[in-house]
Amino acid sequence: MPGSGIRNGAPSEDFAGYAKAVIDGMTIHVSGTLGQGEDGQPPDDAGQKARNALASIDKALKQAESGLTDAVACRVYITDAAWLGKVFRDIRPTNTMLICQIPTQGAKVEIEITASRAG
Repeated sequence: MPGSGIRNGAPSEDFAGYAKAVIDGMTIHVSGTLGQGEDGQPPDDAGQKARNALASIDKALKQAESGLTDAVACRVYITDAAWLGKVFRDIRPTNTMLICQIPTQGAKVEIEITASRAG
C-alpha cells in the first residue's frame, strides 16, 4: 500500500499526478524540486534555484517530522556545473549528480531527496 502523500499545491501535481513527498514508514521520498521563487517564477541564478529547491524540500520534510539533516540520499540534475551550496557538507547523504537537460523552461537544477523520519 502506498504511503501518505504531502502536497504543496503546485499545478503540476495534478497535471503530472504526483505528490511533493511520500511518507513510507520511516522514509520520506521528496519529488524532484526545481527551485522557483515565491512568485512561482525561476530566478536566473542556478545557486539561488538550488537554495530555493532545498528550502522547498526542507518545508516538505518538516511536514513529515523530518528535515534536511535527516537526508540519506540526494539526487541532483543540473544543466551545468553551477554552484550548489554547502548544505550537505556535515550531513553527508549519498549523492548522485547528473549534468543533463531538464524539460522545464528556464530550469537549471532539480533536486530530489530521500530522508529518514526524525525519531
